[in-house]
Amino acid sequence: MREAVIAARRLDLVFQTRNGPVHALKGVDLEIGRGEFVSFIGPSGCGKTTFLRVTAGLESPTGGEISVNGMTPDQARQSRAYGYVFQAAGLYPWRTIAGNVRLPLEIMGYSRERMAERVSRVLDLVELSGFEKMYPWQLSGGMQQRASIARALAFDADILLMDEPFGALDEIVRDHLNEQLLGLWARTGKTIAFVTHSIPEAVYLSSRIVVMSPRPGRISDIIESTLPRERPLGIRDSAEFLALAQRVREGLRTGHAYDE
Repeated sequence: MREAVIAARRLDLVFQTRNGPVHALKGVDLEIGRGEFVSFIGPSGCGKTTFLRVTAGLESPTGGEISVNGMTPDQARQSRAYGYVFQAAGLYPWRTIAGNVRLPLEIMGYSRERMAERVSRVLDLVELSGFEKMYPWQLSGGMQQRASIARALAFDADILLMDEPFGALDEIVRDHLNEQLLGLWARTGKTIAFVTHSIPEAVYLSSRIVVMSPRPGRISDIIESTLPRERPLGIRDSAEFLALAQRVREGLRTGHAYDE
């Protein structure tokens, strides 16, 4: 196991609602090593997004502990240890693509020259060079998500947290962005935590797959990928890929068998 950059031990989170407590996470033990690509998969309400939000310091656990680069999530956020990509691109329509990508750098007080260099570099990484002066409404949904990824990469955080960023896109666009994301991971060496509902997407992208169960959210299986780092889309027809997908499917079924 590589050096752990995200480490959770007996992590619990209970939301108090009008209808009583909701146990969003229960007893989650997980380490994510530097440079790993770890996908979280499971049914709605199983705690996938909640785990990402706790990692980002957007939710506070009610039990257990979690560290990010050896710090608390709040400290990691303040030190800009991660970039976060949400389900929707969340681009400001009145800003150009370059202006949207530049926004966190403006907030952080970067010089104009450094901002220009970083914006140019990350737009090139996501293959959006030449679209700097366009507005979000002039781009396709897939291109908007790539701009959102560029914004998360702009300040060069080591960790990328991605909450189902391709879920609303059609299959052809999604396949293309999966290929691009693998290439981005290979080029940058970032640690990526990725939430998805898609078994093929999880298997195609990941070095490990965390299968989660609902009510309460806990880990039912952790699957190590045996696929090579170089993964053309055609690998999804291979016996090895299909066997991994079947194991994920079985893990999801096992998770549904939990009794509270």
